[in-house]
Amino acid sequence: MSPLTLIIAIVGGAAGLLSTLFLVISLPATILWKLYRKVRFGIPVTK
Repeated sequence: MSPLTLIIAIVGGAAGLLSTLFLVISLPATILWKLYRKVRFGIPVTK
């Protein structure tokens, strides 16, 4: 395998890993934040 192919594979894998981690962390955090605002302030979840 050539060095260029290896670099492209590493960069592509890192991009996929980072985007997956972002989704895994941000979606539950957003849901918990909306539930907290609903309980604490009475703000609708859809707002």
